[in-house]
Amino acid sequence: MERLSSHGLPRLSWIDTLYSNFNYNTDGYEGDGAEDRKSQDGSETMPFIDESPTMSPQLCVRPDGEAVSPTPPESLLAGVSGETEKGLEMKKLVLSGFLASEEIYINQLDALLLPMRPLKATATTSKPVLTMEQIETIFYKIQDIYEIHKEFYDALYPNIQQWDDKVTVGHLFQKLASQLGVYKAFVDNYKMAVETVEKCSQSNSQFQKISENVKVKGPKDSKDCTTTTVNMEALLYKPIDRVTRSTLVLHDLLKHTPKEHPDFALLQDALRISQNFLSSINEDIDPRRTAVTTPKGEVRQLVKDGFLVEVSEGTRKLRHVFLFTDLLLCAKMKKTAVGRHQQYECKWYIPLADLTFQTLDDSDSCTHVQTLPEHEIEEMKIKISVIKNEIQKEKKSQKGQSRNVDRMRKKMNEQESCLLLHSPTIPFRIHNKNGKSYLFLLSSDYERSEWRESIQKLQKKDLQSCVLSSLELQVLTSSCFKLRTVHNIPVTTNKDDEESSGLYGFLHVIVHSATGFKESANLYCTLEVDSFGYFVSKAKTRVFRDTTEPHWNEEFEIELEGSQCLRILCYEKCYDKTKLNKDDNEIVDKIMGKGQVQLDPQTVQSKNWHVDVIEMNGIKVEFSMKFTSRDLSLKRTPSKKQSGVFGVKISVVTKRERSKVPYIVRQCIEEVEKRGIDEVGIYRISGVATDIQALKAAFDTNTKDILVMLSDMDINAIAGTLKLYFRELPEPLLTDRLYPAFMEGIVLSDPAAKENCMMHLLRSLPDPNLITFLTLLEHLKRVAEKEPVNKMSLHNLATVFGPTLLRPSEAETSKPHITLASDIWSHDVMAQVQVLLYYLQHPPISFAELKRNTLYFSTDV
Repeated sequence: MERLSSHGLPRLSWIDTLYSNFNYNTDGYEGDGAEDRKSQDGSETMPFIDESPTMSPQLCVRPDGEAVSPTPPESLLAGVSGETEKGLEMKKLVLSGFLASEEIYINQLDALLLPMRPLKATATTSKPVLTMEQIETIFYKIQDIYEIHKEFYDALYPNIQQWDDKVTVGHLFQKLASQLGVYKAFVDNYKMAVETVEKCSQSNSQFQKISENVKVKGPKDSKDCTTTTVNMEALLYKPIDRVTRSTLVLHDLLKHTPKEHPDFALLQDALRISQNFLSSINEDIDPRRTAVTTPKGEVRQLVKDGFLVEVSEGTRKLRHVFLFTDLLLCAKMKKTAVGRHQQYECKWYIPLADLTFQTLDDSDSCTHVQTLPEHEIEEMKIKISVIKNEIQKEKKSQKGQSRNVDRMRKKMNEQESCLLLHSPTIPFRIHNKNGKSYLFLLSSDYERSEWRESIQKLQKKDLQSCVLSSLELQVLTSSCFKLRTVHNIPVTTNKDDEESSGLYGFLHVIVHSATGFKESANLYCTLEVDSFGYFVSKAKTRVFRDTTEPHWNEEFEIELEGSQCLRILCYEKCYDKTKLNKDDNEIVDKIMGKGQVQLDPQTVQSKNWHVDVIEMNGIKVEFSMKFTSRDLSLKRTPSKKQSGVFGVKISVVTKRERSKVPYIVRQCIEEVEKRGIDEVGIYRISGVATDIQALKAAFDTNTKDILVMLSDMDINAIAGTLKLYFRELPEPLLTDRLYPAFMEGIVLSDPAAKENCMMHLLRSLPDPNLITFLTLLEHLKRVAEKEPVNKMSLHNLATVFGPTLLRPSEAETSKPHITLASDIWSHDVMAQVQVLLYYLQHPPISFAELKRNTLYFSTDV
């Protein structure tokens, strides 16, 4: 007689025993030792959401530490001849395991429905436990989901019992996928359902007991047949897990189904529907990953993880940090033998109940942190770009050997890893109230805010401190490898070759307005873009005072270096000087909201503006953007109106003005030195593009209001106008003719020869170019003298102005060996920066002495 489960569902017999060692997860098939992947009810839980998993049999680890291989009994595969038969036998295994897990899932849904019926019965009485509205919110669509899976189970079971190569199941999976609309409704309601459970538990002790003690029956005649107690919130998450599991199973079924089999097309269609569904909801639900149960039997879940730079004993260390629902764990990847399963080693952990963000006393916060000179950071970026281009050329070459590519990839990985380790500078301190403190360095305020908010959100719950035993810590740390959402450090060598290398050029962004503020405030926005794996702040709007609806309408031009993402952060300006952050000695403005958009080349590379809205914590920021590629930005188009100054030869302008240095250069320098020399990031932070264009128009038309405009204009716009003037000259200030000689002179190794050559090149410049260059040079030196305040070193300034004052001519860029705009940037920009840095570091250069000095040798250039 056929055995039945608690639902009256037919039970599998021999296949149960066989499949007891085959638990599905994203890493493949895992043995019984995977307690770290099981929740208290005994069911396996899946991470959410991986749409393209890689499934392969692998070694598993039992609790005693011994590796076991999940190989099916030889008798099962005996007599199998040919790949098709093997594939169909594996297909049967996959289906059998999935069917067994379907029974567990149905048990979970039934357990969830069990308290719903009495709760509904009391809702109409004089003493209801919950209102009907609350009941419908908590149990929304559970009954429908239960019926869908019960029907699916009943239809699939006989196919497995009467298995042969003609059995078809594709139509069942296709039907299951077609009913995902019910799951979409469940997902949309999920957050509200969990919040309702939480609120009702806090206000009603009777419901609290019900929600924390839901009984789930295990499968009959199995080792997990005992009833387990699970909380309602954990069960409500099961349907979200289930969609992922169904998708994973479809991947494996397709792998083991011959293309000519009737199931293949149906399974493909089911997979397409499932993946589209997962994509549509991937951003709607926070990743919730079950790790191990706590000693109290509660479920510990992974909320967030990522790679951070920790300062340990004055040294930067790359760590993988895991934020669980009740603790923060800092780990590093253990070095293992080749082919061995990678694992993490726990460095430390802090229970969230004991974690604070209090700023340390000055005496405690003076940890010495290793820092690389900025020019070394820039040099690493250039080297990375050069190696990237070499790899691309090697791949395109018919002679390209994979050994060479592998060698270059390894070299690039070393440079990128070093850059990631040394580029972050924003401090993020956490403190254990028992005394120990830790310091991380992050690349942006956005990232620091994300970690802080995630931790503070969890701390709002009633958390208790905990101490993990060595075994518990080992199990938790082992689970990190499977639970992690961030798998690799963000370096190019971890990406597929097909992945976008990012955008090189200029992104034009207009920040229009923002809505959704509940109270008036002084508001502004900053813009960040990623560069070589970390984020850099590139622009800042003006502060819009005392408003709930700021209208900035400010345009910025942001230079991109392989960027793939734009971030917008909205701040409330703080004018209270007592609120200094001891980490960086700056007043901390409050982040009101933050959001990011991917820089899709197809979207932003059109000539038209692309309008978009970022939603952040209830706030909506409207902005527009368009992109100009680097090859277009390198082209210098002479102005058709020779009466202006932009796009007009410098000799023409100085002759017309009867001056040695163009009026625009003199006025912008004077204004920057008057009120911008102390401005943090002067010349690096973008000015508002509309202000820059207004100044450009004023200088071009020689309006009488220029001085008034300059005195009223934001100083970053004036700095931006000066940069724009040099960028739009018909030829660079240091001329097309001398460009190759500058490139050769800067790499000379003999100091005396370099000095002679570099000075001779200056003497070779036309007088207007030379005098203007020397004027700019002395100005930039004065700016750099204020580096402790404005954070702009000589190297920073050389990085900003070098590629503007020296650029290859269009004839040079059109040579056959130059194929990409990024090639030009990669190969030349380092030398351009070094040329300007050489003159900035040189003792003062006098025009008269330079012209009079005859010691410099004369050569044709």
